[in-house]
Amino acid sequence: MARKRRASPLAEEDKTDLTPMIDVVFLLLAFFMVTTNFQEEADLGLRLPANVPPPKNVELPNEHVVDIMPSGDVYLNGAPMDSINSRTMPELVNTLKRLKTSADRSEIQTSVTIVAAPASLHQRSIDVLNACAAAQIKYVSFAAE
Repeated sequence: MARKRRASPLAEEDKTDLTPMIDVVFLLLAFFMVTTNFQEEADLGLRLPANVPPPKNVELPNEHVVDIMPSGDVYLNGAPMDSINSRTMPELVNTLKRLKTSADRSEIQTSVTIVAAPASLHQRSIDVLNACAAAQIKYVSFAAE
């Protein structure tokens, strides 16, 4: 004879009803929201900038002077450029490109005047000409010291 299993009476009591606990949580939440004093944030004391006029247009020179010294040093508008051993002159090329880009935006024609010292090497003048060509400067002239 087979025995039938009966469900124990405790099995139905094992289920916990969460509804009262959720009700209590919502009541506590509502209580704390109603009784809490919210603190207002203090003023930061921040001052906004006043109306500032736009900056004045800086007038770019249309002629840049490259000086070649007898020692082989090269100066662009009085500022020293690449080392004596540099044949490609990357610093001069980059500076001339930036000057040309700025002048093109302002619709100004860019020209370079090369002032070579009489005792300077001719190769250094050619290096400066190559730098002007790399910077796509079309108007290059020579001047005597």
